[in-house]
Amino acid sequence: MNHYTDVLKKYAVFSGRARRQEYWMFTLFQVAIAIVLMILDGVLGTYPLLVGLYFLGTFVPSLAVTVRRLHDLGKSGAWYFIAFVPFIGGIWLLVLTATAGQTQPNEYGPDPKAYAA
Repeated sequence: MNHYTDVLKKYAVFSGRARRQEYWMFTLFQVAIAIVLMILDGVLGTYPLLVGLYFLGTFVPSLAVTVRRLHDLGKSGAWYFIAFVPFIGGIWLLVLTATAGQTQPNEYGPDPKAYAA
C-alpha cells in the first residue's frame, strides 16, 4: 500500500523517475480497487458510477506515474502516446513499463533504486 499512497502524494508530479516496483504496485492496487468497486456497483445497481468516479479521480496520478516510469527508461513522457497506436501500441507501452530502468543518472534525475538501497 505504501507505493500506492506514494503515487497519490505525487498527484501531478510528472518530473523525476519511478521504479518498476512503484509503477506496478500502483497498477496492482488500481486493478484491485476497480474490481471491488465494480462488484459494489453491480450490487448497488449503479454501474459504472463508482468505478468511473474512481478512475476519473486517479487519472492524473496514473498518468504521472507512467510518465515518471518512462523517464526511468530515459524516454520522454510523450512515449505515453504510443499506446494509441492500434493493435501494437498498448503492448509496446506494456513492454516499456516492464523494462528495467537505467542504472545511471539520466536527464530526468538519478537512479531511484540508488535511493532505496
